[in-house]
Amino acid sequence: MRISFLLLAAAAVAAQGHAQGQVLGKALHVGLGEQQQQKPLFDPRVGLGVPGAGEGDTLPGAGASAGAGDGDARSTAPCAACEATLLQLKLAAGRGDDFFVALGTRACKRLKIADDDVCEGAVALEGPIIAHSLRGLSIGSKTSRLICVALFGSCSFPDVETDNVSFPSPKPGGKRPRPSGLRPLRVVHYSDIHVDPWYTEGADANCTKFICCRHYADGPAPGDAVQPARPNGEHTCDSPLRLEQSMYEAMHRLVPDAAFSIFTGDIVDHAVWNTTVTQNTLDVSSAYDRMAVAGMLVYGTAGNHEASPANSYPPLGVSSSVQWLYDTLSASWMRWVGARAADTAREFGAYSAKYPDGNLRVISLSTNLYYIHNFWLYEEPMEKDPSGQLAWLVTELDEAEKAGERVYIIGHMPLGARDAFHDASNYFDQIVNRYEATIAALFFGHTHLDEFEIWYSNYNQRTSDNAVAVSYIGPSMTPTSGHPAFHVYDVDPITFGVLDVTTYIANTSDPAFHSTEGPVWTKYYSAREAYGALVSPPLGPLRTSDDEPEEETRELDPAFWHEVTEIFEKDSSVFEDFISRKRRGWQPEVCDGDCKSAEICKLRAGRAQDNCVPPGSIRLVNRQADDIPTSKIEEHNCGSSVLADTLGSLAGDSETRAWLEMVIGGDLILE
Repeated sequence: MRISFLLLAAAAVAAQGHAQGQVLGKALHVGLGEQQQQKPLFDPRVGLGVPGAGEGDTLPGAGASAGAGDGDARSTAPCAACEATLLQLKLAAGRGDDFFVALGTRACKRLKIADDDVCEGAVALEGPIIAHSLRGLSIGSKTSRLICVALFGSCSFPDVETDNVSFPSPKPGGKRPRPSGLRPLRVVHYSDIHVDPWYTEGADANCTKFICCRHYADGPAPGDAVQPARPNGEHTCDSPLRLEQSMYEAMHRLVPDAAFSIFTGDIVDHAVWNTTVTQNTLDVSSAYDRMAVAGMLVYGTAGNHEASPANSYPPLGVSSSVQWLYDTLSASWMRWVGARAADTAREFGAYSAKYPDGNLRVISLSTNLYYIHNFWLYEEPMEKDPSGQLAWLVTELDEAEKAGERVYIIGHMPLGARDAFHDASNYFDQIVNRYEATIAALFFGHTHLDEFEIWYSNYNQRTSDNAVAVSYIGPSMTPTSGHPAFHVYDVDPITFGVLDVTTYIANTSDPAFHSTEGPVWTKYYSAREAYGALVSPPLGPLRTSDDEPEEETRELDPAFWHEVTEIFEKDSSVFEDFISRKRRGWQPEVCDGDCKSAEICKLRAGRAQDNCVPPGSIRLVNRQADDIPTSKIEEHNCGSSVLADTLGSLAGDSETRAWLEMVIGGDLILE
């Protein structure tokens, strides 16, 4: 074989890829039940439930937005090169998992993606899953294009396959209920704690691996490091147990009257090369036990790092390899959500539970089923509704609407994130639009940043009038992306609309952070105080006592947040403050011009296909230690994949591609 031949072969296969994908998809899905085929969710014969709509009518925003055509000619050349590489990798996968893992490990080391032990461990975990997907892949298909997005970052997302989500009842004419004016409840939201059980005080805080502050065999002994890890955490490391415990203590001190808490996932550390089912089970169950001991009512959700290998959540009917985690989460959550919800969690990692002291339902989703780095999802053809979760969500929301309940939707990855599958995000957006009057708010984590996303009924014309929902994205506790932080929401006790969001931080630059008393947690900022005076009309203060008279209070509703983005466009100083607050004032970034436009576009993208931040593989940063420790998780994101990083680099390196061709062609023995 030679590269020119492979390019021609890839082009030939691509020409017939769609038909091949259909045939292969039928073979792969023989024997799957109705739930895996998702007929109930996408039955074209059922109307969408819009008042006055006939069968086949669509909700506003159901289709692609202006300028959102992802599959344009600009990506043709890099996609062709990617698919040529995919063909080589498909051939390698066809020779078995052992060969594919050995090849990936050697490539990882050759390209110096990571230290040798990291390459060996990570590829051994991830390799068989990716090889499984590659063996069934039709080169040139939509699935093939999506793998190019996830593994190589060399293509744009293909166009969304527009499908009309069907609903069991018509959409009522009412809108969001107005706030009651009563004294608010308080709700805590924390995320991405990433507790490292191997965190070692005195270990090297500036190592060559992705996560430091551990005693690695190839590193200095604790006490001998030039930059030793301090007791309560470092920005190059995941969280020590002391940091987590200090956060729960701060919550009790700062929010003693909290009604409940929301935890949007990611317990396990970022050492993705040495996870095991046994250790992850212990980490997950122990973390929830610590939350329970802290006296918290917790509504949790599954993060991508809870799985081993990380990101690996196969849909129902594809593999049962994640059942151990669903069992663990179900057992951990049952104390808060009850047996019925725990049974659902045991099935596919999601649940619906009624808050006992109010007219609120909390629906927890496994957004890992829509994550581009979940390589179990790349079956031919790809499922539109993995595990039937969206169909289940529609049923739960419809029942809540009929019962007059408000709903919080929680999950790990925001559905407008750049690493969310566009099709799934589009279908989810249709559901949000249908139940906009029932959904009080959505809560996510994953990005490690303090930010938000707005959902619209018309993405071609995003205005305050057609903003329908808000996703609150919680900052991380782990210090890899900024000062450790959590949110506190003031919410209406009747409507459960969010009236204010306050961020609390433990400032790692404060000398007291590493004192024997532990980190000091303080108020960082309030969204109502920061932005309320800037909108028109200005927002008044919240009622803080039952003795104060009831008065009309504006919710931080979707229209409010859109107005805030308009202020960002006009006032650079306000926008710069927002950018600084994303990482809680740590290493503030400069974001102007195109960066500013893309950032504001991202805030207005509850639907992933409208996110202006381009797709690309999530890069882990490996570098030789220097004098200034910095976070080595680029994009401040939890989507780490050593093998994806390896393959992405491989596609852009002609010398390594030639080496790959020779190994697969038998001209070179794999060492």
